[in-house]
Amino acid sequence: MPTALPKIFLKYRSLIDKALRTELSENSNPAPNVYQMLRYNMGWVDPSGIASDGKEGKALRPTLCLFACEAVGGISRQAIPTAVALELIHCFSLIHDDIQDKDEFRHHRPTLWTVWGVPKALTAGNILRIVADMALEKLHREGVASEISLQGVQMLTDAYLSMIEGQYLDLFYEGKNDISISQYLDMISRKTGALIRCSTTIGAFIGNQDEQAVASMAKFGMSLGYIFQIRDDILGVWGDEKNTGKPVGADIKRKKNSLPIVYAMSTTQGVDRQTLHDIYGGDDLSNDQVSIVLEIMARSKVLEYAKSLADLHAQEALNELSLMDIDLEARSEARELIHFLLERDH
Repeated sequence: MPTALPKIFLKYRSLIDKALRTELSENSNPAPNVYQMLRYNMGWVDPSGIASDGKEGKALRPTLCLFACEAVGGISRQAIPTAVALELIHCFSLIHDDIQDKDEFRHHRPTLWTVWGVPKALTAGNILRIVADMALEKLHREGVASEISLQGVQMLTDAYLSMIEGQYLDLFYEGKNDISISQYLDMISRKTGALIRCSTTIGAFIGNQDEQAVASMAKFGMSLGYIFQIRDDILGVWGDEKNTGKPVGADIKRKKNSLPIVYAMSTTQGVDRQTLHDIYGGDDLSNDQVSIVLEIMARSKVLEYAKSLADLHAQEALNELSLMDIDLEARSEARELIHFLLERDH
């Protein structure tokens, strides 16, 4: 059975879902066909616009935002606009990411571009990013002071600029076999880590402008970002297809520069090293070649290394958590979340 979501996700889910649906409601926008595409992308409707039970995302980023706000003594309702903006920016990035990676499925459903074509999907993604900006402008309606709202806007803008820079690096590294671990970690700290780090930072800032509280939540979020992406890379190679929707070795077949292959390329020697370079230097990988790469990774203990690196960042998150002035419930929720991110299977 797939790993159950921690209570923290259930705690804020209805608030987040209601706010997201409001932003993408047909009544508030003059171009219903575009917004139908976006509602499909969120998992709410089928391609015809009929309500469906499509699998939705975890809403990790908005959940972290509301959690951080409450944990430092704030009111979660005031952070709803930022939570919504974070999720919509994340979803916008996935629409474009699927096009760039030619991914045909996400959450076991055809991706936006495979249903409506690349031009319309690109446009829909662009609209979603603008809707995110508009959602953030509602901070003042929740009683957030203007100067805090403006700083929040700057935080989020900086974060998704960093995210897009990370996506560029990911594309730039495609086809290269000499990416170092430090280059990889810098890339994921932007592509994946920026929005996750921003989620805890901006949530804490709205809830309590204490510099130490905000700094601690920022460090906590940074560690969570590393854990999330490293676990994602593990699942991209060794994940169960029933849970991930992708076959074992999917990232290998795509020749993706994820942590397992970057580490294998950096540490293997002799015949194994040459074999990896020969396979990745050729055309599309066959299933037999994927199996050979998996065997080399097993000999090089790549999975063990990846898990140990995730564990290291989990310990850093726990250390930062121990320094925070938050109540026992919030501390328990954060610990449960860290464990989930380490062990999740989808």
